[in-house]
Order: sequence, then structure tokens, then C-alpha cells
Amino acid sequence: MSAVMSDNKNNVARVLFSVEGSIAQIHFEHPAARNAMTQAMYESLQSICEQIQNIPAIRVAILRGVGEKSFVSGSDIAQFASYKDGEDGIRYEAAIAAYLRPLQELSIPTIAVIEGFAIGGGLAIASSCDFRIATPEAKFGVPIAKTLGNCLSIGNLAWLTGQLGTAIVRRMLLLAELITAPELVTQGFILRTYPQAELSAAALELANRLIGLAPITQKVTKLSLMRLFHGNLPNCDDLIRECYGSADFKAGVTAFLAGENPKWQGK
Repeated sequence: MSAVMSDNKNNVARVLFSVEGSIAQIHFEHPAARNAMTQAMYESLQSICEQIQNIPAIRVAILRGVGEKSFVSGSDIAQFASYKDGEDGIRYEAAIAAYLRPLQELSIPTIAVIEGFAIGGGLAIASSCDFRIATPEAKFGVPIAKTLGNCLSIGNLAWLTGQLGTAIVRRMLLLAELITAPELVTQGFILRTYPQAELSAAALELANRLIGLAPITQKVTKLSLMRLFHGNLPNCDDLIRECYGSADFKAGVTAFLAGENPKWQGK
């Protein structure tokens, strides 16, 4: 089984889906951009997760970037060049939440296998999984204060804070720091790090351990945690509208696409 999207013949951008026994494999492939997610790739991920819910034989899903150099390095920035005002930002953040929610609400355990970068949308995808294993060199962050000058939705921010803690999220967002996997092991975000050569075997070992446990307990626990999370989220559309409608955001996107450093003006 597969779900594939591509931008053009020379620049593949797709999400691959296969099933081996009780294990689903979801691979992100966009080599020209360190596996950055295009809109079509987000749509594929959403569709794949919805398919998995309808395949009872699947007990675990493993998510991984193709190429051993990056999990997912963020979202494709070119889409932001056409944004006119803050309402575009509202729609974008709502769309990202919709794309990721089927992953978060999968009734089976999920494992993110991370090499290289898990940044922006990549961090959102990794944090939407139940468990994360990584190479020691893997890096995690949301450096938008350095690159684009946009912001996270309240749902995304609350989710990351719940997974990582406020102090780490402040470093990622306010200082634009990339945090290494060993530090996030101590925070509990990464289950364990492994050398590159051992990563695939470690993922399968963890998957088989999960398969041996009670599936109804796993399902009920996951969905109960999701209901707890969504119970008290405030509406912060006004803040998203201000950020995506700012001159700084437009300057950030223009500079990023031109390979230049943005000049922030605070307006």
C-alpha cells in the first residue's frame, strides 16, 4: 500500500506507506529540501493515518525520514510567498492541526525514528508520535525567530510544552536554539539514542514490544490523553493573525527564499 505525492519529475516530494505484518512504515521523502513537508505531503500523511485506522491488523506505526540525513526539516517555505495577510496564517495553522490530528489520534502506538533534523513541522510530527528514538547527532527545534518570523498555533504550542516542558520550548522559540537528542533523553522526550547502525533494529524491537501488549489498553490510554489535552485550549487567533499579518513575516519569507538574513523591524 502506498500514498505518493510529488512536486515534479525532478524533485520528488512524497510520503511512502507500506505494511509488513503488524507494522506500518511511513517514510518522508523530499531529498531536495531535507524532507521538508509540502502541502501534498501533509495531505498524504493525513490520508495514510486515516487508512491505518481501518486496517485492524496494524498494531504499530513507525515514521522515518528517507536518506538518513533528516527526519523532517520543516514545512516547504515557498507556499508562504503568496500569503497576503493574517487570515492566511489562521488558515495555515488550522490546516496543519487538521493534518496532524489523525496521527495524534491513531489508536495504535507510533514511533518516530529520527536522524538529522526534526525542525518546525518535523518536530510537530515527531512530538505527535508516542515514542521517539534517535541518533545522538539528531537536532530538534523551531527556529522561526531566526528564519521566518511567524508563530505556532496555541494547540501546537500547548502540545510541545506538554511534551518538552516550558523551559525547552522557550529556548527553541525565543532563542531559536536547536536542542540535541541526548539532552532531550534527560527530558524524557527521546526514549533513547542509538548509533546509526543500530537504529532500525531498535525501532523494530520497540515495535514488537508494543505489539505484545494489550491493544485496548493502548487505545483507551491514547484517546483519553488526547481528550485531556483538547479540553482547555484557549482561542489565540488574534495573536496568530498579528504575526502572520506582520511586515516582519513577509520580510522573513522573502529573505529565506533568497538565502539572505532577514532584517527584523518589529512591525
